[in-house]
Amino acid sequence: MLDGMTAPSRLPAAQLSHARLSARALTAGSVAGLALLLPTVALAWAVVLASGRGSHCLTYGEQCSRVPGDALWACFWAAAALGVLALAWPRTRWAPARCGVVALQWGAQLTLGALILAGA
Repeated sequence: MLDGMTAPSRLPAAQLSHARLSARALTAGSVAGLALLLPTVALAWAVVLASGRGSHCLTYGEQCSRVPGDALWACFWAAAALGVLALAWPRTRWAPARCGVVALQWGAQLTLGALILAGA
């Protein structure tokens, strides 16, 4: 009797290798996102602080960002949590959902960078 656990092993070799490559690509994308999360934040803040408005905010506490800090933290923790979720996700189950998690991870990370830059 066939159950859900033996079905993937009976796929043709081409489909099985495509599934493995897809799982590896999703893992690599998630790891890359996690590895680039802090550099993204640091680079975005460096750009903001290099601007006239950012340095004025740092020096005098005036003309600072109108983006709430809670939104920045929410995007940061969402990107981190989604990256960890994508890594912990079983490789062979619900691959489209795992792909969506990686896309959401990158979306949260890019949104975080854009929000930081919007404060410049």
